[in-house]
Amino acid sequence: MPLQIDTEAMNARILAIKKNAMELYRMADDFPAVARNSARILASARMLELNLSDLEDLEGNDS
Repeated sequence: MPLQIDTEAMNARILAIKKNAMELYRMADDFPAVARNSARILASARMLELNLSDLEDLEGNDS
């Protein structure tokens, strides 16, 4: 029995993370630590997107 994963819900949450991190990044002109950490969050969100696309590729190959 294959594991059911809601990739659409995951994608929506990743997009929300990216949106919030980008807003923080834009607000952080005078707060370098927030700018650096929000940039790291954006990089991590990008990795999550890549992981999700890998998962979708695997699901496509199973059918």
